[in-house]
Amino acid sequence: MCASSSVSESGSEGRSLRAIITAILFTGVVVVLGGLALIYSGLYDVAATAPHWEVTRWVLETTRIRSIKVRAAGIEAPLGLDDPAKVVIGVEHYAAHCAVCHGAPGVPRGDIARGLYPFPADLRKAVPLYSQAELFWILKHGIKMTGMPAWTDHSDEELWATVAFLQKLPGMNEQDYAKLVAASMAHEHHH
Repeated sequence: MCASSSVSESGSEGRSLRAIITAILFTGVVVVLGGLALIYSGLYDVAATAPHWEVTRWVLETTRIRSIKVRAAGIEAPLGLDDPAKVVIGVEHYAAHCAVCHGAPGVPRGDIARGLYPFPADLRKAVPLYSQAELFWILKHGIKMTGMPAWTDHSDEELWATVAFLQKLPGMNEQDYAKLVAASMAHEHHH
């Protein structure tokens, strides 16, 4: 009786395991087919004038944040980023390439920024959320589907100088920014 009971239990366990695996596979197939149906139906509006669904926003934002953290983890900031000369070089890059979308103290965003979705971040609020390495990685590699370009054609030295400027940006007022821009223009004339 004992042997028969043991065989019966192991057959029952096998059927239960097969049922669980079948249910998991079936659920996976349904999810994939549902995703394909969503993609091919055109139901999701990709217009820059239509906000993301909340779940889409969460997925994209979480993916962006985690991706930046992972990729910037091994990057070390060079010494001397607080050097005022670096900040002047950084404001030169920022004024020429970044202010049009992100604005600056006393400088409104350009027309192109108003048409982007997601809307470009207010860097005075966003910069404190990132480490120096993460800011460098974002500048160098850009971010897909945001309008943030990669600046791989600029030197690492220039990008680190831009990080130095960005770290000063949250506490900067219009006069501070104007002085830095004037200093960068004077610096530019010396080269």
